[in-house]
Amino acid sequence: MAAATPSPTPPNSLKRIVAASLIGTTIEWYDFFLYGSAAALVFNKLFFPESDPLVGTLLSFLTYAVGFAARPLGALVFGHYGDRLGRKKLLVLSLLLMGGATFAIGLLPTHATIGSAAPVLLTVLRLVQGFALGGEWGGAVLLVSEHGDAKRRGFWASWPQTGAPAGQLLATGVLSALTALLSDAAFASWGWRIPFLLSGVLVIVGLWIRLSVDESPVFKAALAAAEERKATAGQVEKMPLVAVLRHHWRDVLIAMGARMAENISYYVITAFILVYATTQVGLSKQTALNAVLIGSAVHFAVIPLWGALSDRLGRRPVYLIGAVGVGAWMFPFFTLIDRGTFGSLLLAVTVGLVLHGAMYAPQAAFFSEMFATRMRYSGASIGAQFSSVAAGAPAPLIATALLADHGTSTPISLYVIAAALLTVVAIVCARETRDSDLGDVAERAPEDSRVRADV
Repeated sequence: MAAATPSPTPPNSLKRIVAASLIGTTIEWYDFFLYGSAAALVFNKLFFPESDPLVGTLLSFLTYAVGFAARPLGALVFGHYGDRLGRKKLLVLSLLLMGGATFAIGLLPTHATIGSAAPVLLTVLRLVQGFALGGEWGGAVLLVSEHGDAKRRGFWASWPQTGAPAGQLLATGVLSALTALLSDAAFASWGWRIPFLLSGVLVIVGLWIRLSVDESPVFKAALAAAEERKATAGQVEKMPLVAVLRHHWRDVLIAMGARMAENISYYVITAFILVYATTQVGLSKQTALNAVLIGSAVHFAVIPLWGALSDRLGRRPVYLIGAVGVGAWMFPFFTLIDRGTFGSLLLAVTVGLVLHGAMYAPQAAFFSEMFATRMRYSGASIGAQFSSVAAGAPAPLIATALLADHGTSTPISLYVIAAALLTVVAIVCARETRDSDLGDVAERAPEDSRVRADV
């Protein structure tokens, strides 16, 4: 017997759920982006001092990429238990893991103190960060998506997505303030540790808020229905991963393709740009950080607007605007930066992030609506995080290597344009999910592999 579709969460409760997801994702992304900014600015000297400056930056970005390699494992583990035990428990665990690893980086001895063991320990902690973030994203966006109703799901589910620019804003803001207040020597000696140690305070706040929210009503209804089927008919559910590969393999591939342009463009605009603007154009670290800081604030503001637009136009049209826009912006993006002024750099970064937001905003609702409840955490996480290994992980590394080999931004622009074309193909092949009923999908998807045609 199918369980009744849960009623939408009352507005006040939904706002509390959104706040809990947003604050948690902000802290998680603060930790993750803090590492990326530090990798571009100081880790090459602190952990790889014997290398050529650009080679040291490449090695620093390599440890940055290692964090992405752990994200698929986090997606598998957190997705499995999130679909079995619930969203809330796994979100608390991911926050603890991420915060603990980031705090430990702030205490880590450098190469000058313990030699080659320093980059090894740095890499291990980066792996823990990636593992935690691989499980964080899916749970955070599902908790909001499954509490809301279909009419405004794009808007509400986009708020956890603002945790990325909010975390970037927080990480860049702290680094920008420190580089402005401290000399280069003081920042390299001890100042860089402060943002990492602050993570401990942020985690305490995030835990307090996340522990106060309720589990998703859609998940609880699906769990009750599964237990009833087991009790009355002896029907045992398949493992979430098996169910995803059986019923939603096409949606997983579409999600992976959709992430390519979104992921690659974001890390080129926010992480690689710190290298390009300082080494190629000759701008100061402070100038580059300030441009990313302001651009991230605009990014934060436009994401809910793009999410609301996806409720009116659909997920696919808004996503396509972002993918085509980012691809078209790449050559003007580098042309503006090459002018060597703060205004042109700010314009390049801000427009790029606004266009990126058109992909990132509807992504939460879009991916959530693709999968059934008892496999949704696994499906959304696998689709999102497996693509990050090929997209976001090597993006700063590839961009830096292309710059080192060619001395020009042209191949980097072509690299992002190729990713945009791949994303356009994926979105064209996708179905529109805007009017999906998450509770209804939960009941039919495990039993009917034709569910895609019915939703």
